[in-house]
Parts: sequence; C-alpha cells; structure tokens
Amino acid sequence: MVNYKELVEFIVKHLVTQPEAVGVEGNEGENKILIRVAHEDVGRVIGKRGATINAIRLLAKAAAVKAGERVDVDIIED
Repeated sequence: MVNYKELVEFIVKHLVTQPEAVGVEGNEGENKILIRVAHEDVGRVIGKRGATINAIRLLAKAAAVKAGERVDVDIIED
C-alpha cells in the first residue's frame, strides 16, 4: 500500500520556505490527505491559478491509480 501522506509531505516540504510548519494529516482507510502550512506559504502551495496544488493532486492520484485506490488532497487554511 502506498503511503500518500509521506509522498505529499515530501513534496510540500520542498516547496515552502518554512518546512517545519508543514503538517500533513491522513487516514489510512479514508485516503484523504489534508495539508497545513504557514500562512505565508499558502500561495506557494496553491500556485498560480492552482497549478501547484493540482500537480500535487495529480501525483497522488497517479500513485493511487497504480495501486488501484483513490486519494483526495486538500489544503486547510487557518
């Protein structure tokens, strides 16, 4: 089974300026990944017109399709 939480966390930590503030929550059974980042880094993770977050979602979904599963990735804005 693919660990989508680790995949998304690795990608997001390399995108942001404050990697220590990154929090990724995920449930094994649900396959829903929630990303928390510092307020200053939200724009970096979303990207222009959502291009970056869509790319992260695409990578997670590609890994899920290979495993025959489904996964959703969302950002929690505080």
